[in-house]
Amino acid sequence: MKDIIIAPSMLASDFSQVRESLDFVKKNGAQWVHLDVMDGHFVPNMTFGTKFVQDMRPHSDLVFDVHLMVENPEFFVEEFGKTGADYITFHVESCYHIHRLIYRIKELGKKAGISIVPSTPVSAIAPVLGDVDLVLVMTVNPGFGGQKLIPSCIEKISQLSSIKKEKGYNYLISVDGGVGGSNAQTLVDAGADVLATGSAFFKDPSWTKTLQF
Repeated sequence: MKDIIIAPSMLASDFSQVRESLDFVKKNGAQWVHLDVMDGHFVPNMTFGTKFVQDMRPHSDLVFDVHLMVENPEFFVEEFGKTGADYITFHVESCYHIHRLIYRIKELGKKAGISIVPSTPVSAIAPVLGDVDLVLVMTVNPGFGGQKLIPSCIEKISQLSSIKKEKGYNYLISVDGGVGGSNAQTLVDAGADVLATGSAFFKDPSWTKTLQF
């Protein structure tokens, strides 16, 4: 028996009603807020920066999970650390000195996460799995909301779950991309701890109550 963390993505909310959206998230039982930061380079879209996160922080006591979909993430962790982020997650595909960045995030007093896109195998992050607090498996190609989950990515969740048990690691396994009522139970059964969900939550969060752990 384990607790599944629901992490609604603010990217799917109405930015003109951020406070109301944060209230909606908490009212419907979610424990985290997922914050997708895109720079228009690493992914073909732009979202928001540190001020947006900083302005939200006083209005929510939920965990803020900042997902950096950016090039050169080492340039951003300091400022996002100051905004009140609890987790800072970066992509292995955009960073050369991975251990250094993980340690820097932890020096800032934050939890360190690493993420992989659908084309990146779990083996690419094997050397740091003992150092991170969270592994984010992207189940769509990042950059846009509302995409369908790529089924082959589910095997990565199972792999990460097996490695965690075998090695005694403590990272959370998070899933982001096309997560909703039609596939959430499958993801949980594969080993997911955190479900980052966008429009599926804001349209109707009732499916999150039906998950069997």
